[in-house]
Amino acid sequence: MKQIVDRPKIFGTGLVALDLVMGLDPNSPVQSWAGGTCGNVMAIMAYLGWDAYPIARMNGDPASERVRADLGHWNVHLDFANSAPTGHTPIIIQQIRRGRDGTPTHRFLWTCPHCGQRLPSYRPVTQAAVETIVPNLKHSSVFFLDRLSRAALTLAAEAASQGAVVVFEPSGKTDDKLFAEALGLAHVIKYSDQRLAEAGGAMSEGTATLVEIQTAGGDGLRFRHRLGGAVSQWIQIAAFSAPRLVDSCGSGDWCTGGFLANAASGGLAELKGRGEIGLTDALRFGQALAAWNCGFEGARGGMYLVGRSDFDRQIKSILEGRPTLVAIDPSIKIGASVACPACPDQPQKRHVVVRSAA
Repeated sequence: MKQIVDRPKIFGTGLVALDLVMGLDPNSPVQSWAGGTCGNVMAIMAYLGWDAYPIARMNGDPASERVRADLGHWNVHLDFANSAPTGHTPIIIQQIRRGRDGTPTHRFLWTCPHCGQRLPSYRPVTQAAVETIVPNLKHSSVFFLDRLSRAALTLAAEAASQGAVVVFEPSGKTDDKLFAEALGLAHVIKYSDQRLAEAGGAMSEGTATLVEIQTAGGDGLRFRHRLGGAVSQWIQIAAFSAPRLVDSCGSGDWCTGGFLANAASGGLAELKGRGEIGLTDALRFGQALAAWNCGFEGARGGMYLVGRSDFDRQIKSILEGRPTLVAIDPSIKIGASVACPACPDQPQKRHVVVRSAA
């Protein structure tokens, strides 16, 4: 009898937000998708065939319902997306523009463009959620976190004790104590050299770090490891050429997803057995996904515009050094609007027309 193999499981906590993407075409409706580092990684892992469980505090407001609908469209599990105490879902506005040299660039806005008020921001999960979630961490392959709190670290420690790979992607170093604890738990730490050139001694004595990854955008990435005990030298991997350059936002999240899908489906035991060549191959797969993602607006825009079979062929062509463009499916429906919670008294301005992924 053929053994039924469960899909690998990933839990994640951190920034799960509603992304409002304002594209290059000023006449094009704003696109709305689930976003944030954690939100993107969870959606990407589900797309790649994993069972993904984001842990968040969505309270049922219009932004959270849009995020839930989008994540649900990609079969992300939402069992713990409304962990108590709930709160407003963060909203991030991404504006895509062209630089002086014509290259697309993007910036993020954290205030409403109409009323000028600050949009809802990230609020970490609390200890109140831990007791409910811990029993479900059994048999998980990966625990991902990009924001720190006592509850996030408690959950990461429990997942690690169950044999999961703990992955930490710091957005900055805010609390020295929590940051040090995260390094003591995380088996993989990945960060951008532009935002966090010094990760705080990930490979120093007393940390759990087995793989440290430093990304550099178009210049590729470098990594080092201590799978064999001693810390290796930095190993440089050049980036793939993007078949089409429209927007680089979210490419780091695709790189993370590709790496984990190839190196950690069997949890910590698999990661330890990969070796340097295996790590390199997994990171190159992640880089191929990152290059592919640059061809679409938004952090995960390609998921809505390209069929899965075309996606697989495109990634294969990038890995083989012969990137080719694929046809884009233009059948995206115009969906519901999302209200700015800061300007309820301005109904004529409060709604942003968005595109629906469903």
